[in-house]
Amino acid sequence: MTYYLGIDAGGSNCRARLVDAQSTVIGNGKSGTANARIGMDALYETLKDTVDQAVAEAGLDTAQRATIHAGMGIAGITRPGVRDALAELDFGFASVNYATDAQIANLGAHGGQDGAILIIGTGSAAQVRVDGRDFTIGGYGFPISDEGSGAALGLSAMRHALRALDGRTRKTPLSAAVTERFEHDTAQAIAWMDHATPRDYGTFAPLVMDYAEADDAIARSIVEHAAGHIERFIETIFERGATRCTLVGGLAPRMQPWLRSRTVERLSPALGDSLDGALRLAGFAPA
Repeated sequence: MTYYLGIDAGGSNCRARLVDAQSTVIGNGKSGTANARIGMDALYETLKDTVDQAVAEAGLDTAQRATIHAGMGIAGITRPGVRDALAELDFGFASVNYATDAQIANLGAHGGQDGAILIIGTGSAAQVRVDGRDFTIGGYGFPISDEGSGAALGLSAMRHALRALDGRTRKTPLSAAVTERFEHDTAQAIAWMDHATPRDYGTFAPLVMDYAEADDAIARSIVEHAAGHIERFIETIFERGATRCTLVGGLAPRMQPWLRSRTVERLSPALGDSLDGALRLAGFAPA
């Protein structure tokens, strides 16, 4: 018997799915942060913990474990030296193939075929596969890139809120809700911004979306501007040769209604998730 294991190792958590040759899921695992930035020792411990959970749930012994073919999508794998270090790790498997977490998400979304995903979460980036060739569009890091993302929405909201405190623009319910977190004090807001991360800015994204949907004029302008960037992303994806495009990420469902209908009509639903993509990376072909 041959088994296949898929791993999705991201900044938030690490997940595993173990299947047999008949596509039956026989084991699962879940652990904490597994971005390569945490260091190779910590990454290995997280991966091993997640793997061991799935193998234990499946009840596989050491000999059966040695028949597993694994595919692992790991955030931060493009950092210098990471792939070489991963090649030295031993999980007791028959084989392990590595890719980025975005690549396995793309493989899963399009059933292992060519296509693209546009990730709209805290950040934004496109992962594209054309004629078997993988490449990215955007994703250079906040605030240089990540247009249309949750972090970008939050930054725009902060800018508007500070201008409203100054009196340079009119206050709206959105600006009041943002500055309320800082007791409507500019100094407190600036002190927060000195240390704020993209994830911190992204915490304002649901607030921006809520007020935009409630017809707050500034919130609407922020979301419409973000939607314009997403539209251009999608246009570029197809211009670069993709035949399918799927929106993914936590902000995607709320942003899609703000896109033009002709853009939405070009989008395709996901055929599977990132763990399906990781299994395909491992060499698994569902019946």
